[in-house]
Parts: sequence; C-alpha cells; structure tokens
Amino acid sequence: MAYAKDTTVPVAKTEGEIKAIIRKYGASSFASFESADQAVIAFEKDGRRIVLKMPLPDKQSRAFTHATFGVRGVQRRSPESQGKAWEQACRSRWRALFLCIKAKLESVEAGIETFEDAFLAHVQMPDGQTVSEHVRPRIATAYETGSMQPLLPGPRGDR
Repeated sequence: MAYAKDTTVPVAKTEGEIKAIIRKYGASSFASFESADQAVIAFEKDGRRIVLKMPLPDKQSRAFTHATFGVRGVQRRSPESQGKAWEQACRSRWRALFLCIKAKLESVEAGIETFEDAFLAHVQMPDGQTVSEHVRPRIATAYETGSMQPLLPGPRGDR
C-alpha cells in the first residue's frame, strides 16, 4: 500500500512544504525540477550539496491505463481517468518524499545521526554523481564476487 495513496494535497503545495522545511533546518539554497521520468530536489547545507532524485510513475503503466471494476474485470481507462490516476500517484510520491526529508532532518535535529550520515547517499560529488551512484555498483560487485569482509571479526587468533 502506497503512503498517502489517497492524498488530495497538490504536488505544488508539497514541493513548497519541502522547501520550507529544508529552509527551517538551515539550507542555504534550494532547487527543484522535473523531467518526464523524475523529479529532483537539491539543496545546500553545511557545505554539502544534497540531491534527491525521485522517479515519477510511468504514465503508460498498466496501473494507469487499466482499472479493475469488480465483476466487470479489467477495463481500459478513459484518457481523463488515466490522467487522474497518474496525478494521484504523483501526489502520493511527493508526500512520501516530504516525509523522508522531514524524518531525516528531525533525526539530525534530535542527535540520532549527523547531517552527513542522514543524507550520505544523496551528497553530490564534484563529478555531479551522488555518493549512492558511485557506491552502488561497488556494493553489487562485492556481493557478486564474495569479496565482503566478515560481518563479525573472527576469534583473536585469526588475523
């Protein structure tokens, strides 16, 4: 079940709430933009540029082009109905992104973790990629090749 799946909060209002909470916690700049397949929130705080990329739902997905109508089964939606279903999914994702950002900032404020730890995956490196984009392939390789460090150290005699 999607978070805020029935929300009526417009995307623009949620985007404004994200901007407000980021500013509340001391961001020095903010940017937001969308392409056909993703939305991006970027801000700077504590000398770090943070970039959060959120995939947008595919308008051509069967989840939007078709609907289940009880005993009538699955039927193709009208273009208007497809658009409404897609917009609802976008509103839900934006609310989830707001929740995610707010939770991270609250965690930092409460001293549970540092700002850099909370947003580490989203720190933009000088080459424009995020830490996550740099590290994910290396993690996959480590698991595929078995070149992982043991979860727990061996007995003191093993070195």
